[in-house]
Amino acid sequence: MSQSSIILKLVSLPISMILICLGIMTILGGHITPGGGFQGGAMIAGGVILSVLVYGLGNSPLEFSHLYIEVLESIGALGFIILGLIGLFVGGFFLYNVGTDLLNVVPPTIQNVLHYPDVTNAGIIPYLNIFVGLKVFVGLSAIVIAFAGFKKITEESK
Repeated sequence: MSQSSIILKLVSLPISMILICLGIMTILGGHITPGGGFQGGAMIAGGVILSVLVYGLGNSPLEFSHLYIEVLESIGALGFIILGLIGLFVGGFFLYNVGTDLLNVVPPTIQNVLHYPDVTNAGIIPYLNIFVGLKVFVGLSAIVIAFAGFKKITEESK
């Protein structure tokens, strides 16, 4: 059971939501601004971690099931690998940017599918940022959730 004050509980949830929104914004704008998948994923995880630390593991409003964490981590890993393999098979290099096609080896139909609709034409980089952000968010959050669960088990056994 968490022993946090009422004021801390009232303030931490809006701050957590702001951190999550800023993390999403960092991931989605990472191809044209400093930051990207890792930094945005860490910011989102920071919001979840703040909520878990203040409210406790069982009472947190941002609580994720084990299945949800597994699915998000799998989506992040598989998405990254699939984009890398698409670049390998179409362009000849793992993680070749098939959306921009600097070597002119990608057929136009495949290039149009992975062309990110932005004036900077980042290709697959924004998609890679999203998958990396998912992996980092879930990885950092899972570590803290596991430690909080271990602490809860040790407190109950006393």
